[in-house]
Amino acid sequence: MSNPYASSAGNAYRETEILSATPGRLVVLTFDGLLAALARARVGITMGNDDVRIAGFDKARLMLGELLAALDVERGGDIARQLSGLYVFLLSELVTLGVRPDVATLDRITGIVRELRDAFHQIADTPRREVA
Repeated sequence: MSNPYASSAGNAYRETEILSATPGRLVVLTFDGLLAALARARVGITMGNDDVRIAGFDKARLMLGELLAALDVERGGDIARQLSGLYVFLLSELVTLGVRPDVATLDRITGIVRELRDAFHQIADTPRREVA
């Protein structure tokens, strides 16, 4: 029997974490959600469970959409434009995977997302130098 209060406490903690997060930390949290959604989709593929697979891919596309919408091309310049292209590529791959599920392709996509997440994590955890 599960404890309904444990889920409620976990949700409250997560909400507090999100509300108090820096913009960099929010990006990392979004990548964490994206990785969890991709893992869910992978479970759905391997188990032959279309509902789980579809829910995972739907959530992953939503998370990528959030990352895409958060880009500031004016301030981010070339890096933001390159990230935009990469996010659009990943979205396209997820659409294809939704129609033709393939674990190897999903693992490749997950690896790209994990590398991006780790890079953003390093950036978010690096203290900013003060300008003299």
